[in-house]
Amino acid sequence: MGGDFGPDSVIPAAYEILQNYRYVNLILTGDETIIKNKLEEYKNQSTDKFNSRISVHHTTQVVGSNEAPSAALRGKKDSSMRVAINLVKQGEADACVSAGNTGALMATARFVLKTLPGIDRPAICSALPTVKGHTHVLDLGANVETSPEGLYEFAVMGAALVSALDNKESPTVGLLNIGEEEIKGNDVVKEAAKILGQSELNYIGYVEGDGIYMGDADVVVCDGFVGNVMLKTSEGVAKLFAHFMRQAFMQNIFTKIMGLLVKPVLKALKKNIDPREYNGASFLGLQGIVIKSHGGADAYSFRRSIDVAIQEVKQNVPARITDILERQLAHRQAG
Repeated sequence: MGGDFGPDSVIPAAYEILQNYRYVNLILTGDETIIKNKLEEYKNQSTDKFNSRISVHHTTQVVGSNEAPSAALRGKKDSSMRVAINLVKQGEADACVSAGNTGALMATARFVLKTLPGIDRPAICSALPTVKGHTHVLDLGANVETSPEGLYEFAVMGAALVSALDNKESPTVGLLNIGEEEIKGNDVVKEAAKILGQSELNYIGYVEGDGIYMGDADVVVCDGFVGNVMLKTSEGVAKLFAHFMRQAFMQNIFTKIMGLLVKPVLKALKKNIDPREYNGASFLGLQGIVIKSHGGADAYSFRRSIDVAIQEVKQNVPARITDILERQLAHRQAG
């Protein structure tokens, strides 16, 4: 029921997922009447065969987009968001995907699922495009401030995620900073660098902002304030670039013809940098899998977030994080 479009995005995305993954079953949590009416709109011969693999779990409440996380946690115990997370806790679902209120989703997920042993705070992690493919960045907004130890935990979680999803045995980890020199950065970043340098992680040092998109590291670590500003700035630059491109090709008849000639190239470019391709941020560090879709996600974009959830379930990402944490703890105690 969350996000800008609610069932209008979720239901067509659900049918696409059921078509692409024969072993997946989906539970839609929310207002049963609204959801079933929307399901009827999409009902046809091709969707009838999926009826046995899609079910509706009725809820009476919805968390508003501007609702305070604390209010949602206390007063919305029968919200579509809370019930979806409860289903994960109870083992009736393997993962929760939501486009709803980010703060409320994180607060509820942390309260219901709890954090993994050795993790103080969960973090939000997402993939971003680079010249070499993609990189994963965290934290993207869950923790405005964090400690050096917290940044180390983010690095462990990010490395576990990339190892699982990208099949990389020892992904490279970089620490986002204002320069690559050791003397640069604040005390928190400098201390985190020392901890990472002494760990068994494949730590490569500091990464500057432009290095994220150059693919300098498989995992880039920062606090949630810096990460969220970086992400929103990047989205703004992408929109600015698209705006200028449209303007350039619409100047006159000749530029319009040129636009038609290079349309296949522009289409390929759009796919490479399209934010919809990278929709689906992971809430790492929880005893369960929760994926946050962008609130403005359309059906294609929301489907991508379910793809992420499926891959994390298949690779059992929480167990991988726990395994790396245990190995890192043993290494530090031995050192």
